[in-house]
Amino acid sequence: MATERQLCGLVTGLARQIETHVRERASSLGLTAPQAIALRELTGPLTLRELSTRMGCEPSNATFVSDRLEDQGLVERRPHPQDRRAKQLILTDKGAELRERLLELFAEDSPLAPLTQQEQDRLHALLLRAVTS
Repeated sequence: MATERQLCGLVTGLARQIETHVRERASSLGLTAPQAIALRELTGPLTLRELSTRMGCEPSNATFVSDRLEDQGLVERRPHPQDRRAKQLILTDKGAELRERLLELFAEDSPLAPLTQQEQDRLHALLLRAVTS
């Protein structure tokens, strides 16, 4: 029977593998890992606060990353439709194309690839339960 210590070690090891995978795939496209994570999370218009929450970082870090993405022509800031004080980040056409390529690269040789879809679904459910308890 697995102990909590063993499980934590395995989760940490998997997190390291995923981090390395993300960093390598991002680098192949001329991006940093945080830039790649931001692109991955930009599934639609997001405020910087929403992006920072999805990225698991401070809003100032999300601002720095989004500034670099904007400099590259991958995102643009637009006024928020309901909040005059806020701006939303939106992918440009170039950003949307790069995001699609990035998602394809993330799927290639993923550390989770050896798992069947059913196993991935079960792992998802278990991890979700663990982090929301």
